[in-house]
Amino acid sequence: MSDNVAHALSGAGGGIVSMALTYPLVSISSRLQVQKNDDSKDAYKNTVDAFVKILAKEGPRGLYAGLSSGIFGIAITNGVYYYCYEAVKAIFEKAKGQGKPMSTPESMLAGAIAGSAVVFATNPIWTVNTRLTVRKGVEGKKSNFLGVFLSILKNEGIAGLYSGVMAALVLVINPIIQYTVFEQVKNKIAKSKDLTNFDFFLLGALSKLCATGITYPYIVIKSRMQVSQNSEDRYTSIWDGFKKIIASEGVGGLYKGISSKITQSILTAAFLFMAKEMLFDWAVWVLVLTGARKAKIAGKA
Repeated sequence: MSDNVAHALSGAGGGIVSMALTYPLVSISSRLQVQKNDDSKDAYKNTVDAFVKILAKEGPRGLYAGLSSGIFGIAITNGVYYYCYEAVKAIFEKAKGQGKPMSTPESMLAGAIAGSAVVFATNPIWTVNTRLTVRKGVEGKKSNFLGVFLSILKNEGIAGLYSGVMAALVLVINPIIQYTVFEQVKNKIAKSKDLTNFDFFLLGALSKLCATGITYPYIVIKSRMQVSQNSEDRYTSIWDGFKKIIASEGVGGLYKGISSKITQSILTAAFLFMAKEMLFDWAVWVLVLTGARKAKIAGKA
């Protein structure tokens, strides 16, 4: 068996660790993204204000609303992404000859293929997670993953579970930017030194900063499309979302919650890349013990 499964397992594990450590920022940024009325007394003014109000009104549990679905979602997301990415990467490297890294266009194509696979596999999970996190479209006893999932399926059909899927597909450019920056910078640094866990932490932070800063308006639109809205507020397309947000909230509306999102994204990516590298050898070891992978002997897998 190739290393694709080991990359998928270590990626999923790294995602779980990073999501668990940064989830309060995920919760706050999601609520700020979908907030349209800034005039009410309950409206969140910024990240700190949101943190204080959520804590006062809902307690610590409010900051972790939807955590289980978030962890499930990130595990599936990273597992699928890394498996597909490494599979495409292996094809390119085999065609070019061992030892030759992917070029920038090849990194981008690998990211596009893996990212698209992730969108179709996980969009329903993130739609449910967004509604659980921001507490919209969630009713009483249905305030759990299965209850919200079935409610959306009953009231909105399959299309409801894939709300915001077009914006999500556009956001495939986010991991493309992230992993292209990561791979290219890593390859340059690796020529002069052996990379440490802290290097991977910094590379993860840098690559995610670039990706999130460029794609943030699409993140806002996707989050709002995934939340249950009345007919007047619903965005019929990405372009419709851009027009309505700019018309009612100005350009600033496209960047609501960006400070908490960038902080969360940078920390998540940094912890993810560092944890993934640390967990990779463990994943290989588990696969060898279970017989799913042959042990490496004399330099051969």
